[in-house]
Amino acid sequence: MSEAPIEVRPLAGTIGAEIRGVDVSRPVDAPLARKIHDLLVDHAVLVLRDQAIDRVQHLAFARTLGEPDRHPIAQGMDEMPEVIRVHKPAGQAAFFGTSWHTDNTFFECPSAITVLHGVTIPPYGGDTLYASMERAWQGLSKPMQAFLRPLKARHSARPAFDPSVVGQAKYDGEASIKYEMSDAVYAEVLHPVARTHPHTGRISLFVNPMFTLGIEGLEKHESDALLEMLYAHATRPEYTCRVRWEPNTLVLWDNRQTQHYAVDDYANHERLMYRVTLKGERPA
Repeated sequence: MSEAPIEVRPLAGTIGAEIRGVDVSRPVDAPLARKIHDLLVDHAVLVLRDQAIDRVQHLAFARTLGEPDRHPIAQGMDEMPEVIRVHKPAGQAAFFGTSWHTDNTFFECPSAITVLHGVTIPPYGGDTLYASMERAWQGLSKPMQAFLRPLKARHSARPAFDPSVVGQAKYDGEASIKYEMSDAVYAEVLHPVARTHPHTGRISLFVNPMFTLGIEGLEKHESDALLEMLYAHATRPEYTCRVRWEPNTLVLWDNRQTQHYAVDDYANHERLMYRVTLKGERPA
């Protein structure tokens, strides 16, 4: 497969590309995996259409790009715990990933890459929005960059997974995605507000409204006001792209330089997807 030509079509002016000429149902060798990873780092989001794969193939492809995570709260499949079945039944609201966030920033070493495969897709709606945190950082003034650069922020799973917030049903096995109570729900970790990408050396804003609790060393009202400004700035339309799902669409994104938002506008329709995240490094 490494000799197959790859066509790259940008999704927007800032972030995202659709690539053609790759079939991940077939074994992906090391040169092709490196090419895909390089394209991902360059574009932050990659969309591959017509990928008719099962879970074994999905996980095998993900492994060519890194080592899969096991989520400490959202339960994976029994036979493949690294794979999370993301199911929204018809007639119910979506609840997984439905606000701006970067995957798993509450980990000591947040996930580097997410590989999401769409199987059952609504006839309309359910798009995913992505925002470039590199461009968000570049769009800040030099004085603001200088102020933010030494700061660290506290991250926790609590806002998204505390049963007092999200309900006990998810922990009792009564929801389409099952949660497991663990110390990870309430643990906190410090990460830099601006992180450096390990492969490019470029800087990205690294706070998100789903998992960031506050900025260390600032008074609460100062932290809240600063984060509110950064969240609004980070998701300006010119920093974003929009992915419209089709059956057998595979989307990869680089969590080290993006946020994303799963739009919940398809209440009457079912959606079934499968997610694998790959281990990252401690942000620096």
